Amino acid sequence: MIKEFKDFISRGNVVDMAVGIIVGAAFTSIVKSLVNNLINPLIGIFVGKIDLSNLVWTIGDAQFKYGSFLNSVINFLIISFVVFLMVKAINRFRKKKEEEPAKLSEEAQYLKEITELLKKNEGK
Repeated sequence: MIKEFKDFISRGNVVDMAVGIIVGAAFTSIVKSLVNNLINPLIGIFVGKIDLSNLVWTIGDAQFKYGSFLNSVINFLIISFVVFLMVKAINRFRKKKEEEPAKLSEEAQYLKEITELLKKNEGK
């Protein structure tokens, strides 16, 4: 059982996923700081309140904290946009790598030329 667990942990996918989760958590704290310290004050200029998390809609005894929800939406949009940019950059890199033609060996190139000549002669 310990050997199986060791094999599971040492797989590249699991380690990559763990690194991604750790970096994602660190990135989330940076985005929260960005939203709370820069974007909220900017929105606050137009709304009239700097801290959106204090925006509350009250009906009777019920309080709807829509400011906190707005903060979460802003966080989500920023994180989603950055992830989109990262995936787009990775896909562009992969396309370039895939588009590079494989260099044929001398023998394969010779066979390719013979095939092309045969195709040309068939039409005559």
